[in-house]
Amino acid sequence: MRVLVVGSGAREHAIVWKLAQSPKVTKIYSAPGNGGISELAQCVDIHAEDIDSLLTFALKENIDLTVVGPDAAVVDGIVDKFEEKDLKIFGPCKRGAMLEGSKEYAKNFMMKYEIPTARYAVYRKSQEAIEGLKNFTYPLVIKADGLAAGKGVLICANKDEAISAIISIMEDKKFGEAGNKIIIEEFLEGTEASLLCIVDGNKIIPLESARDYKRIFDNDEGLNTGGMGCISPNSALNKHMMKEVEERILNNVIKGIKEENLGYKGILFIGLMITSNGPKVLEFNARFGDPEAEVVIPRLENDIMDIFLKTLDGTIRKEDLKWSTKTCITVFLASAGYPESYEKDKVISGLDEIDKDIIVFHAGTKMKNKLVTNGGRVLAITTLADSIHEGRKKVYENISKIHFDGMQYRKDIGN
Repeated sequence: MRVLVVGSGAREHAIVWKLAQSPKVTKIYSAPGNGGISELAQCVDIHAEDIDSLLTFALKENIDLTVVGPDAAVVDGIVDKFEEKDLKIFGPCKRGAMLEGSKEYAKNFMMKYEIPTARYAVYRKSQEAIEGLKNFTYPLVIKADGLAAGKGVLICANKDEAISAIISIMEDKKFGEAGNKIIIEEFLEGTEASLLCIVDGNKIIPLESARDYKRIFDNDEGLNTGGMGCISPNSALNKHMMKEVEERILNNVIKGIKEENLGYKGILFIGLMITSNGPKVLEFNARFGDPEAEVVIPRLENDIMDIFLKTLDGTIRKEDLKWSTKTCITVFLASAGYPESYEKDKVISGLDEIDKDIIVFHAGTKMKNKLVTNGGRVLAITTLADSIHEGRKKVYENISKIHFDGMQYRKDIGN
């Protein structure tokens, strides 16, 4: 089968890496791909959000399956356009992707279907939002309604920070049109957990758990990022807690998907906070999480192509998913200045010296005679191991062999 993977990050590299192991796959294309993906797939110079060009390419090249990585493409309706032309594509339709595309929509969905979440209010004008701060205690959370590359969530410790955040998002347009509306939420305390689930329209099946490290600096300090590292499994989601998550959250999510006729097929990412009052939903994403994909996919022992196809035809079962008992850890190497402004085109060296049991998923790289940086998050250094402790040791030993100017990374992933 001929497969097209849409996207250019480490998440897409992980998907391509796993697809390349499938005997069913004869050819992989990636649009636009990156320096690492180019070793496994033919990279095509089409942007992930250029849906019309992707559709033309898929028809011309007789693509048997397209897998969508980034959020913007599914929110903009790539699945609907491909399905109109009878092309198989793994991902939710535009209606289903609203669970990620609008935080207001997602919150209303949670309220309607009694899915536990933080208390919130939605505002469309900055002055109304500032006035609404009096209804919350500090710290509180302010979120841009739309897509903001994983950076549209701000935790504010006091009123001054909250007012500054509101003005930055709604008036200064820090996140563009995504900030036309904002959500103010109560701050939930507890342990964060990431749960990727397969949804085939009628069933929801959780994959192995993960924990993402969002902040740029050690000890969860500094600005939010797209994710600086991840581990799987997440000990907070033990058997007892997973039972509660299934009863209180997953059952209600799939009930809502069916009753709202969302036709959801693909991955639903559920960001959780395990609080003293049980699990609560922080957010939904309508695709594989990044960096969650980089630690969950390596633990999958099945042919991922089978998983994609069975999800689309509605025959997927929990028994179809076989998992390694090993743990997985990934640590991101990022450009200096990320998650704000950063430079590109820094030469990357040392990758030829790393151990064979290290998997390097490329995020922001490209080939320019030599491999150079081409984004904020550059490389995800990943390994499977018998324990997170052993995996940490292995990953950090190998990071010391890699270099590019301004390279930064967290040193506490998996601690």
